[in-house]
Amino acid sequence: MLAVEIKSAATYFRAGYFPRLVGLPTANYFSLRGAVIGSQRSLLMNIQRAALLSLICGLLARPARPACAQSLDGPGTAGVTGTSTADGTRGPDSNGSPALTGARHPLYRLRKSDVVEIKFTFSPEFDQTAIVLPDGFLALKTVGDLFVEGLTVAELKNLVRQSYAPTLRDPEVSVILKDFERPFFVAGGQVARPGKYELRSPTTVAEAVAVAGGFTEQSKHSQVIVFRTVNSGVVEVHVLNVKTMLASRNLEEDLELQPGDMLFVPQNRISKIRKFLPVSSLSTFFTPAQF
Repeated sequence: MLAVEIKSAATYFRAGYFPRLVGLPTANYFSLRGAVIGSQRSLLMNIQRAALLSLICGLLARPARPACAQSLDGPGTAGVTGTSTADGTRGPDSNGSPALTGARHPLYRLRKSDVVEIKFTFSPEFDQTAIVLPDGFLALKTVGDLFVEGLTVAELKNLVRQSYAPTLRDPEVSVILKDFERPFFVAGGQVARPGKYELRSPTTVAEAVAVAGGFTEQSKHSQVIVFRTVNSGVVEVHVLNVKTMLASRNLEEDLELQPGDMLFVPQNRISKIRKFLPVSSLSTFFTPAQF
């Protein structure tokens, strides 16, 4: 019986069944393990690629920090800045720009059509009242034309004294600004009464909209735009969500207007496409019987 069992075992090994029974599952095990390891490596590489791609997209999509004032190169071009905290008032050059120098209370500078009265204490025959011409010059007796546009009253006083020095000895001069361009702001777009309004007292954007008659039905009062000319070629742009400010009863972000500001209220999207929609189709969905 033992011999038979050994023989049968030898036959079992010679038959080649043992390699198929033992060898093939071992090979399949190693091939399966290699596939799992390869898939893990591929997954790890894909995760690393996705993380790198997300990092690159985040760097590209990062918004630029707004500048206080930025101008474009070239003559006659106007630079536009994002939201800024500069309380700019126009000056004659970039050195006098409050946005660039930090001046908080700039003096008034002469403009076209301003009227000045010049008096001489000891020589009243030279007293005169003159107007700044459209070219920026001031026509005076004896000395002729002087370019005064962009000067302050004190600077004009010194200029007049120097101009009359060859004629008068140590002239005592006083300059009085009689008439000048009143501070104003311009309201345009979707307001009831667009136009130019005097800026007599501190006025915010919400108050300026009320002065201009309020919003119209086509207004987009969530995006009110304020254009502020800081200097020649430099413009600030402020975008305010007046709708949110009024709804939340919080006017802390309500911007105070400066002389020369332009307030523009754009048109909303619904009013832009409303003219292309037939009225009859709208009555199909909204009828008094439904309410």
